[in-house]
Amino acid sequence: MSQVRVRFAPSPTGFLHIGGVRTALFNWLFARQQNGVFILRIEDTDQDRSTDASIQAILDGMRWVKLDWDEGPFRQTDRMDLYRSHAFRLFEQGHAYWCVCRPEELEVRRKEAEAKGGSPRYDGRCRNLGLSKPPGDAALRFKAPQDGQTVVEDLIKGRVVFDNQILDDVIILRSNGFPTYNFSVVVDDALMGITHVVRGDDHLTNTPRQIPIFQALGFPLPRFGHLPMILGSDKTRLSKRHGATSIMAYKDMGYLPEAMVNYLVRLGWSHGDQELFSREELIEKFSWKNVQTSPAVFNPDKLLWLNAEYLKTNPPEQIAQALVPLLEEAGLKDEVRAVSTEWLAQLVVLVKERTKTLVEMVHWVKPYFGEAVSFDEEAAKKFLTAAQAPMLLRLVERFEALPAFSKQEWEEAFKKLVEEAGIKMGQLAQPVRVALTGRTASPGLFEVMEVLGRERTLIRLRKAIEQASKS
Repeated sequence: MSQVRVRFAPSPTGFLHIGGVRTALFNWLFARQQNGVFILRIEDTDQDRSTDASIQAILDGMRWVKLDWDEGPFRQTDRMDLYRSHAFRLFEQGHAYWCVCRPEELEVRRKEAEAKGGSPRYDGRCRNLGLSKPPGDAALRFKAPQDGQTVVEDLIKGRVVFDNQILDDVIILRSNGFPTYNFSVVVDDALMGITHVVRGDDHLTNTPRQIPIFQALGFPLPRFGHLPMILGSDKTRLSKRHGATSIMAYKDMGYLPEAMVNYLVRLGWSHGDQELFSREELIEKFSWKNVQTSPAVFNPDKLLWLNAEYLKTNPPEQIAQALVPLLEEAGLKDEVRAVSTEWLAQLVVLVKERTKTLVEMVHWVKPYFGEAVSFDEEAAKKFLTAAQAPMLLRLVERFEALPAFSKQEWEEAFKKLVEEAGIKMGQLAQPVRVALTGRTASPGLFEVMEVLGRERTLIRLRKAIEQASKS
């Protein structure tokens, strides 16, 4: 068997969406499993809609989810001479013909055919005119087979049979010299040696149009596979109204690329009841036979749960590294540079059980940077009162008497003070929590002190005493 060669071929007409990433992922997994080649091709022949910004968005998205390519990125606009030479070869061999029908004429005929209940396809009136390249506007059309069947042995859907009578004489070269999708994709797949064409099932109807072009050009046919679409919760095709569909929007919302990959691979593929997979496991276990044939439903809650799991289980140092850009965006660039990676990882461990995204994590860790902390107005009003100041001062004196921070010793000193004062733990714990984090909710109090360290804990407690004394 020849080496597996697969491709991901997005059109740069917008952001890289979730469905596209899933298609790329399935191709990438298959290539890696088979020690094959994964090719990135940018299909940018739509001059009206293709943009360089969209190409950059595709590259950024692929890099974020770590889908590395072995060849490319190739741009179709750099390969125009190839398409034209193969189109003219089809014409010379009698497989294509020039069509001089104007777009407005075609539109009128299409509407007339639909009104009569007929097919809106091209009626073939230029097919047998035998025109050599005429002056003015003319498009080159492929002579599609008009009888028999085209059979697709689909990797995912199984055997799919198309009646050739429904096939159109598709344009392969527009009057402006640009190739159409159905033609350029055949030339590229053939010349790049693609062995397996796996794409969304919205392309299934293109496949019987493309197979005869492969055959007319004398190219071997790749295997085809068509992935079922992704639906929103209302069972309609996933779109902007269901929330973010751009892969980079999820990066901005604080999702981890590992969680996105794990979630997307499970949108239409399964391996028993297993939910969490390492990348190595995905490569090992992936198979086309376990790709489902029915559409998958995108569930944001499931994705959020999965992301939370990865935040808890990934190495804290890895999460800390992913957190740094978001902390810098939150205005903490200098503070982040002043701390060690080890301390940041310790901070991640402190808050990871309480967060589901990196954005949430930023909110939870912000109070731990710098010497001072900003008090939430309502929290300070309720817990940093003049009545609390003496008890906080007694606590500071107890802590200062201990030469170094010891979680066990400080906790014992705290509990002893509570016992002596005849109060409940919460009556002192809540003012201390506000003193140290500025908020009424935090992880365990002594874990917070451990992360802040002895000096900053004491500084913040003294500042809270000042605040309480003013009230």
